[in-house]
Amino acid sequence: MATTRHGDKAKSGWRHFVTPGWIITILLVIGFSYAAIMVLSPWQLHKDDAIVARNEHVDEAFKVDPTDFDNIFNADGSIKGDQEWMRVQVSGHFLADKEVLLRLRPVESGPSYQALTPFQLDDGRIMLVNRGFETTTAGAMPDVPRATTDEVTIVANARLNEAVPETAPMNEGGYDQVYGINTQQVSEVTGLQLGTDYLQLTDGSPGVLTPLPIPKLDRGNHLSYGFQWIAFGIMAPLGLGYMAYSEVRERRRAREEEAEMVARQEATDTTGEPPLDEADKAPAAPAQEPAAAPDDEPEVPDEEQAQIDRENQTMRSRYGDTHPNRFGRRRR
Repeated sequence: MATTRHGDKAKSGWRHFVTPGWIITILLVIGFSYAAIMVLSPWQLHKDDAIVARNEHVDEAFKVDPTDFDNIFNADGSIKGDQEWMRVQVSGHFLADKEVLLRLRPVESGPSYQALTPFQLDDGRIMLVNRGFETTTAGAMPDVPRATTDEVTIVANARLNEAVPETAPMNEGGYDQVYGINTQQVSEVTGLQLGTDYLQLTDGSPGVLTPLPIPKLDRGNHLSYGFQWIAFGIMAPLGLGYMAYSEVRERRRAREEEAEMVARQEATDTTGEPPLDEADKAPAAPAQEPAAAPDDEPEVPDEEQAQIDRENQTMRSRYGDTHPNRFGRRRR
């Protein structure tokens, strides 16, 4: 019977969690933990892996000596595989009259104009070359030195083509200006057949302006974000478990208080008197008799009292009651 009652109580306790509120909360916690551990955390960790790989690749690219153009680029001017940022050495001449400006591209926390100049290789192919940048103030177009048209040999980094910018090209200050480095759009502006990707001049090459800085090899916070999502995914069910434990504890305490009240009520109905608490059941301590009040004045021996009486009589006969003997003592 006791086992059955215990099982009924356990079943009744679990039944309190089969409510819409608890069911929705449990489903939300499960969904959040799954998304945090299986989706969001891998997303951040993969981004960290990609940044680490890119940083290592860029660092290696600047340690390797420049190589031939065909070792890095395909025939259509597209970069082979993951060879971006590798350095190439090519010979040819700039087509300075076809130069286009990249308008207001931020460099080192300030706006700038970058010179995009077509470069014709010795074999006739034409590649777009970013010669560097010139800073500007208040949006005014700076003076951009023209590239030499002589035969030169340049060293440049291989760069991937950018997406087509949303803003259309414009002409201002005698230059065609664009808002992104998209070789297809620049081909339409210049009327030249350019390679798919482009080149970025390195410091010291002929025709370079202020060379563009290499990207910051900063790892970022993606690794810590990935671990944080894992922690959140673990903490969510732990928090739910603590909530359930608190709910069970409160309900158990409420049941105990209710059972105690029922027991008291049953005892009252049976005896007609409310049950005694433990403190009430203890025998009362015997009442203590009040201590006798001490005499205000100590008893005085008879001979001393007689002497005091005689002195008092003398004082009354001489002075009356105006000067009583205040130091006299009477026997009680």
